[in-house]
Amino acid sequence: MKPNIVLYRKIPDDLFARLQEQCQVTFFDGINADNRAAFIEALAEAEGVIGTGVKFTDELMAAAPKLKAASTITVGYDDFDVAKLSERGVALMHTPGVLTETTADTIFTLVLCAARRITELAEKVKNGEWQSSIGPDWYGSNVHGKTIGILGMGRIGYAVAKRAHFGFDMNVIYYNRSAKPEAEQQLNARRCSLDEVLKEADFVCNVLPLTPETHHIINRDTLAKMNPSAFFINGGRGASVDEAALVEALKSGGIQGAGLDVFEKEPLPVNSELLTLPNVVALPHIGSATHETRYAMSKLAVENLLAALNGDRSKNCVNPSVTQ
Repeated sequence: MKPNIVLYRKIPDDLFARLQEQCQVTFFDGINADNRAAFIEALAEAEGVIGTGVKFTDELMAAAPKLKAASTITVGYDDFDVAKLSERGVALMHTPGVLTETTADTIFTLVLCAARRITELAEKVKNGEWQSSIGPDWYGSNVHGKTIGILGMGRIGYAVAKRAHFGFDMNVIYYNRSAKPEAEQQLNARRCSLDEVLKEADFVCNVLPLTPETHHIINRDTLAKMNPSAFFINGGRGASVDEAALVEALKSGGIQGAGLDVFEKEPLPVNSELLTLPNVVALPHIGSATHETRYAMSKLAVENLLAALNGDRSKNCVNPSVTQ
């Protein structure tokens, strides 16, 4: 008998068909106030769930007594309480690897755009403000040869460091719970304390996962340790940053600028003060948003779910030691 699963994010048609071949699928094109009750009702029979963008609260977990596997179409898994899933014997699957290079491209784009004031100056041109040869008030900052400090030397952090080292001859320093010999040997990266990275880096790039320890790791105190000429880049998690403190640092000249792809609240509210600052590059969380990568993520998430429902947790499982 085919297992019942709930799919709560639209995926490509061929992948949807693959799920239907092997499962009884209840589909929701995103969850909102209008369909939330139906979603909760569908969870009652669900042995698997797959999607993204839904926080699995205690209410939702209680509504899914038959759940065996959850597959998120993301590499991050902070929508789930891993400990509670493990207590229930529910496998949590995610999609590491396939989005690494695309996300690193986005982060380094933010480095370049922030340093060279790309969006700000492009708007000036569009607004007809380019009337003569530009002067120092339109100048940006060099990227090549500078020091990049990476918070979190996982797959994405390493990919960013690789671009910095080989593409822009940058000095790479990093903050991470453990040493990364490959980065040190291949990229001449140097492991530092958080304070050292903040004080030395011309570009501080956050790619840390969100944990209780990293929540608001960028705050008034840590921002004060950065150089006034430095830039802050966030391609990790929005809640890693105290946005009020970031706005304060950007307005006061505590740092020179910021490139942000993630925010404490998403979508970013239209009245956010960040949107009023010319030294901020703000993107709509597009780290992995290319046709090729989003397809690869959906494909891997489908494969992960089907494997987990068949008892195979050997790949891409956050909690592989749990038993149903």
